[in-house]
Amino acid sequence: MFHDENEKWFADNALRTVLFCKGALETVKKFGWPPDIIHCSGWMTGLIPMYIKTAYKKEPVFSNCKVVYTIGQNTYKEKMGADFSSIACINSNIKQKDIEIYNEGSNTAMFKGGAHFADAITFGADKVDKKLVEEFGKVRGKKVIKYNAESDLTDYLQLYTDLAT
Repeated sequence: MFHDENEKWFADNALRTVLFCKGALETVKKFGWPPDIIHCSGWMTGLIPMYIKTAYKKEPVFSNCKVVYTIGQNTYKEKMGADFSSIACINSNIKQKDIEIYNEGSNTAMFKGGAHFADAITFGADKVDKKLVEEFGKVRGKKVIKYNAESDLTDYLQLYTDLAT
C-alpha cells in the first residue's frame, strides 16, 4: 500500500522502498545464502540492482550473482521526494553518479535505475512506458526478453542458464 484510503501518497514511501530493498539484501547476507541469480520485478525493487553493483559489490554472498530486472507497467504518478537520493544512500558507500538515475523519484526513474544496473532485462507487461521500451528494448551487452503473454517460460529458463554460466 502506497496510498491512504483517500488515494493520498504516503510521505514515507521513499523510506519504505529503501528499507524493503536493503532489508531483502541484508536478509540474504545474514543467512549466508549466495544466490546465483536475483530476479527483481517492478519499481519497488528498482534499487536492488544498484545496491548489488555498488554498496554490496564486495560482499562475498553477492560476488557471483547476476541480476535480472523486470520492467512493468507504471503504477504511480507521484514522486519519491526531494530527499530520495540521500535516503537511498543510507549506510552505504554509494557515489552520487550511481544514484543520479533515480533522482527524479518517479515510477519510470525506478525502472530505469533497476534496468541500468541489471545484467539482464525482461518486460513484464504489454503496456510499458514507450521511453523505457526504446531505451532498454535492445541494450548492448545485456540479454533482453520482451513481453510475451504466450510465453512458455523457455526464454526465461535459457536466460537463467546463460547468466549462471
